[in-house]
This record gives sequence, structure tokens and C-alpha cells, in this order.
Amino acid sequence: MKGWFQLGPATLVAAAFIGPGTVVTASLAGAHYGYALVWALVFSVIATLILQEMASRLGIVTGKGLGENLRDLVQQPVLKYSLYLLVIAAVVIGNSAYQGGNITGASLGADALWGELSLIQAIRDSTGLNPWALMIGVVAILVLWQGNYRLIERSLVALVLLMSMAFLLTMVLTQPDLSALVTGLVFPSIPDGATLTVIALIGTTVVPYSLFLHAASSARKWQDKTHGVAAALKESNADLRTSIPLGGLISIAVLSTAASAYFGTNLPIEGAADLAVSLEPLFGRAATYLMAVGLLAAGLSSAITAPLAAAYALKGILQLSNGAFRATWLLIIVVGVVVSSLGLRPVSVIWFAQVANGILLPVITVSVLFAVNSERLGVYKNSWKQNILGGLVFLATLLLSGRSLLLAFTA
Repeated sequence: MKGWFQLGPATLVAAAFIGPGTVVTASLAGAHYGYALVWALVFSVIATLILQEMASRLGIVTGKGLGENLRDLVQQPVLKYSLYLLVIAAVVIGNSAYQGGNITGASLGADALWGELSLIQAIRDSTGLNPWALMIGVVAILVLWQGNYRLIERSLVALVLLMSMAFLLTMVLTQPDLSALVTGLVFPSIPDGATLTVIALIGTTVVPYSLFLHAASSARKWQDKTHGVAAALKESNADLRTSIPLGGLISIAVLSTAASAYFGTNLPIEGAADLAVSLEPLFGRAATYLMAVGLLAAGLSSAITAPLAAAYALKGILQLSNGAFRATWLLIIVVGVVVSSLGLRPVSVIWFAQVANGILLPVITVSVLFAVNSERLGVYKNSWKQNILGGLVFLATLLLSGRSLLLAFTA
């Protein structure tokens, strides 16, 4: 149906949440619990659709990102500056900490594809560094440095389509148990010991920084509103219907692949890198290559979107200049390259980011609900049905928040 599906700013959201963290979490879920948790991924897609639609609508109608809207709406000084500090802590510092993981994830995919090249081996042996980290960091910088929204969008659309092809073809090669997959989708269950995995699957999809990214990119995409607000919202909704479910389908493909390769075998698995290597003896070299391509695309897409989202958030609440905006995402990429190159794991910073994210997610959910109920949106403010759905998602974010804080303080 013409106009019902299309790709646009929501692709940035899909590119953001299908990163190494999601790939690892889905891999472990499939390996440990088979297809039983497919329903959790579907729920997370629905929750993401609800929140991201509100964020996009806010950006299109007001012509401003989420950060700018929060700055305008929250006037009480204590609340305003507390929210600012929380956003800076969770989104900016948090994404700096996680950027190392994004680049490392992409590096694992690249290494599985080209790690045997003599030049790569020579660099690694002579320096002890991860040569892929610098290359991936340079690619991310080149994409963002152009400052061309259309180029960024097209680059991420290409990466999401590449991920889709790689992970879905891998799933086909590993011959999933379709009956078990449908059962896991239609009949929700939580196997013994799987509660935290369920929350982790949802938590890697419903993330606060994607709301800043989507609102700002939608405001920029439809800034002229040539055909009116209603037409822009129609295009945005078509984009959401395409991109977010596609991201969920990628997650299901990863879970299914891990279930086919590992569930019931008692073989140890630490993450997606193990999964990529182990596929070859079971399903052939092609499966390993496809999994590696998917992991490379997932890491690279998140390495681009995470710094961009942090820069949008900081620009919105602090009214940064274009130069400071560029400096923000550049610093985050550089930090990620250093962390990945040296093989570091900044435990204290990650712990801090985890706590801040745990607090921020329900706060930002409430803030978005508050913003889209403002009279400034006129006829485009939330309906009572949208508020009920948003309220249910808020309750889910409280659960995610509790899980994040529990892990942070008991680890």
C-alpha cells in the first residue's frame, strides 16, 4: 500500500537499539531459553512504537527536539536542573561509557571477516592494540562530520538493511523450529531464572536516548512542513510502522539463531562472538560470515547513533552552538575508540551510567507524556487512549528501572 511503509528518522532508532548489547542479550536469551522469550521482544517493539510515536509527533508539531521542549516546559528551578543533570549523566556520560562496547562489537564482526589479513595481524602483534577500533571510529566521524542529515539517514538505512539481510539469512540457514517460535510468540511464559533476561530484552530496546534522537531528527526532517503537519505525521507513522518492527524482527532472528545453535546443547556461550564462530561447523561458513556482517553493522550503527543522540540531548537542554554540538559527539567517539583499542572496561563509569539510566528511563517517559499533553500541541496532543498506552509503558519502565538499579547495586 503506497505511503503505508517507508524509511526515515525511525530508522535511526532501529539502528540505535540493534547494537552489540541487543545482539548479545538476544543471543543469550535464545541459547538459554530457546524460543520461549520471543514474546518479550514483541512487547518491547510495541512499547517502543508507543513512545517513539509521541517523541516524533512532539518534534514535528513543535519543530523542536525533546531537550528543547523539556527546557521550555519545566520551569521550576530545582526540577529543571535536576533533570538536566540526570540527562547529562545518563545520556552523555552513559553513551561515552557504552561507546567502547559499540566499537568493540563492530570490531568483533570485522575480525571474524578479515582478522586473518597479514596487515591486521602485524598491527595487533606490534602494538597490542585493536586496529579495527580506529577504523570504525574514523568511519563514524566521517559520517557525522558531514553534518548532512540526509547522508546520516541514508547511511543508517543502509546499515539497518544490511543487518536485516545478514541476521535473517542466518536464521534461515540455521533452520529454526517454527512451531516453537510461534508458541513463544503467542503464549507468553517466563522459564525458571529468566525474569532478568526478559527485563534485559525489553531494556535494550526501550532506551531513553532514542527519544531525544527521534524527536530531534523528526523536527529536522519535517522542519518545513511543506504539505502540512498532518501529512508529516502520516509520513512519520509510516516510517515507524516500517523501521521499529524491522528492528524487532532482527532481534527475533538473532534469538532464533542462538536457539537453533545452542539451546539444549549445554555448550558454553558468552555472547554474539561465540555464536558467530560456532555456526560454521553446524551450518557452514556462510552462516558465520552472515552473523559477522550483522554484528559489524550493528556495532557501527550504534557507534554512529549513540554519540549523535547524546549531542542532540545536550544541545537541546543547554542550547549548544553547532560547534559544541559537533565537539560532543566527536568526544564520545574518541572515548569509545580509546576504550576499545586498549581493551579497557571502565567499570566505575559503566556502573554510574547504569544507575543514571535506571533513574532516567521512567522520568523521561513521564516527561514525554507531559510534553505531548501540552496545549501547545493543539489538536495533536495525546488522546485518552494514547495516555492509557503511555501509562502502561511507564509501568514497564519502572520495572526496567528497578532492574537496572538492582543490578548496579548488587553486582
